[in-house]
Amino acid sequence: MIGNGFQLYPAIDIRDGRVVRLAQGDYARETRYGDDPLAAIQGYAGEGADWLHLVDLDAAREGGYTLAPLLKGIDATTSLQVQTGGGVRSRADVQRILDAGASRVVIGSLSVKQPEEVIAWIGEFGAERITVALDARQDEAGIWQLPVHGWTEASGVTLDELAQRYEAAGLKHLLCTDIARDGMLSGPNFDLYAHLAKIAPSLQVQASGGVSGIDDVRRAKTQGCAGIVLGRALLEGRFTVAEALRC
Repeated sequence: MIGNGFQLYPAIDIRDGRVVRLAQGDYARETRYGDDPLAAIQGYAGEGADWLHLVDLDAAREGGYTLAPLLKGIDATTSLQVQTGGGVRSRADVQRILDAGASRVVIGSLSVKQPEEVIAWIGEFGAERITVALDARQDEAGIWQLPVHGWTEASGVTLDELAQRYEAAGLKHLLCTDIARDGMLSGPNFDLYAHLAKIAPSLQVQASGGVSGIDDVRRAKTQGCAGIVLGRALLEGRFTVAEALRC
């Protein structure tokens, strides 16, 4: 953790048992970074990380979370807390992931398509156990839209209306990604996070997408984000968790 509660979330995305990154969420634009996810995760823990953001890309596409054995390995060999998701489609999925050792369950598409379900889970499991992940794309009118199904279909729901609805329902943790920046090393969209701070000020927002260097971490903290998700930049050695913690 960095001062004032700002949190780093090293990210590991897993597909077919490998550590990968997708450019702008496109499964056809995959870069592989290794065949031993646990070793990579242990490396982040050794550098001082407190949290991990873990994504099951196979489940995100097909359903059926597959990383419970990995969660148990993380719990047995590190002190990391884990927020994780991919293919969460039911209350039973949430319970199963928590039972496997996750600290928080990340809920993406279902948060857009069935918010009433997710709001019920926030009430049942507690606001500390749920992270809502909203992936947004700005349209020609400047409105932040929330596409679904691999970002290929319009949901008809805007970020503004859904963020405010979740805030009113007691959500605490919101992870928000500008789709255009995801995996592109082009820097996070700080205008997006400033906008969220205005429309839903009580949400603890995790910046995600496009982080390229230490300066992005500093800016996210000074701008009032509660944390930042670090994916490709860490995997490609642009900086380390230890360096980010010192910044």
